[in-house]
Amino acid sequence: MASNGSDRRPVIGITTYIERTRFGPWDLDAAVLPRTYVDTVAAAGGNPVLVPPLGFSDVSFLDGLVIAGGADVDPARYGASTHPETLGLRPDRDETEFALVESALAAGLPLIGVCRGMQVLNVVLGGTLTQHVPDVTGSPAHRPAVGQFGRNDVKMTPGSAVGEILGGAASVSCSHHQAVDRLGDGLTITAKSADGVVEAVELAGADFVLGVQWHPEQDAEVRLFKALVARAGNGK
Repeated sequence: MASNGSDRRPVIGITTYIERTRFGPWDLDAAVLPRTYVDTVAAAGGNPVLVPPLGFSDVSFLDGLVIAGGADVDPARYGASTHPETLGLRPDRDETEFALVESALAAGLPLIGVCRGMQVLNVVLGGTLTQHVPDVTGSPAHRPAVGQFGRNDVKMTPGSAVGEILGGAASVSCSHHQAVDRLGDGLTITAKSADGVVEAVELAGADFVLGVQWHPEQDAEVRLFKALVARAGNGK
């Protein structure tokens, strides 16, 4: 892990998108990320650093890592055919984020996967995904419409890291139509919604590796990120 002084803020990498972006007079490709991620990591005491999807897997300059939400994971990554509702695949993000997660796990780097990020973590560890949650639940509650957040109540497993951080239950912002199906090797389910959708997972034996299916950054919920920063700071 990176280190240059005991009083510095831990460096927290956050994965980003390459998207066509308009700002001021410009209309061009840019590495972008919702500001809520940056603000929440900073509010938690971390130094947020954007990590673009360029195929790099080096995590040696980081103290912690956030795999951000975004497009569907390519079903070929977990040996499945593509569902009609699985759209907007981003091979650049898959390549980079899978490699980053593998490097982070090998290095013992503290990690949080948010929404897509939790799904990436699960697939890296050999798990699979439900490609369209409404097929299972019969409801679009987890993503009322594309580009909109819904609200869900989630219940945490007693004694889990996410339960210790957030308490036994929480009302959260979510925007996803895919979810964990078969659990990846070493992962434990530590939160579910009332309809049975997996809402949080944790990696057994790791210092701090967890995924949440919701968007804590959207709610300015700093407690998960404070826990990440605290673990990251222990490695300085």
